[in-house]
Amino acid sequence: MPIEHPPFKHHMNVRVYYEDTDMGGVVFYANYLKYMERGRTEWLRTLGVNQSALAASEQRGFMVVRVDVRYISPARLDDLLQIESEVTRMGRASLHFTQSVSRNGELIAQSNIQVCCVETVNMRVAAIPESVRIKLAAITQE
Repeated sequence: MPIEHPPFKHHMNVRVYYEDTDMGGVVFYANYLKYMERGRTEWLRTLGVNQSALAASEQRGFMVVRVDVRYISPARLDDLLQIESEVTRMGRASLHFTQSVSRNGELIAQSNIQVCCVETVNMRVAAIPESVRIKLAAITQE
């Protein structure tokens, strides 16, 4: 059963370090994907889903299969960025996220990202484990 627009949004902060930037102090575009990955990982942790434990106990993991990013304004060295993550749809084997990167309330990047649940042994698409579905369903009840 698809979940449309659950109310749970996760927020986290990320500091821009020198290693994230070019010589001009501007964040390299691919690093936004790293920030968003951290946001999704911490979103799962907040729900009580540890990806290492999920891989070990149920041989399941999540893999990005589609990314659409809109870059609006550059982030720079030492900026404190806010990463917001929200699931907009849950399928049998996939999660669709909207994620945004902001600086002091100013939107600087926005994305739609689809992740797919896979079997870790063969990387084939697999259903999201019931243990994870229960935790996702709980946030839609709030």
